[in-house]
Amino acid sequence: MALRNITVRGDEILAKKCKPVKAITPRIRVLVEDMTETMLAADGVGIAAPQVGVMKRVFIAMPHVESEDEEIRNKVYCMINPEITYTEGTQESSEGCLSVPGYMGLVDRPQKIRIKATDLDGNEQEYEFEGFEATVFCHEYDHLDGILYPDIAKEMMTAEEYAERLEEVKEEHAES
Repeated sequence: MALRNITVRGDEILAKKCKPVKAITPRIRVLVEDMTETMLAADGVGIAAPQVGVMKRVFIAMPHVESEDEEIRNKVYCMINPEITYTEGTQESSEGCLSVPGYMGLVDRPQKIRIKATDLDGNEQEYEFEGFEATVFCHEYDHLDGILYPDIAKEMMTAEEYAERLEEVKEEHAES
């Protein structure tokens, strides 16, 4: 396994649509291993192939970061040729991205999604996610179509502005 460089906003590769994976080859397996190592080293909860310079429809996600169950918290989902097949509701999410360092944005995302994808063993899987988990999967899925969250955010702010806003909200809740 190896750490890969993370492509940042402004690189044209992040604005392109990825090509489907035709076969799960040893090269795809190495890509997924490297993406996992890169995501973990960067403290991310997901990363898509174009973020490491590969134009394939592959992303990984680790959306259960707040679970108290260590096995669930450390589960990494590998999505090859994913397709979101169902969405329900709307939620406002605060999003950051390894390819857009130092910024946060407010994005409207589905509250609930159903997604199907091929796993590393070549089996088609289907999953349902809600809340934060749905946001993570939608965010990574967008990368495969050349969409970065700032492209669809209704508001952008620096990480420092976001931290200040969170502090204000905490103080308001403490007073009530």
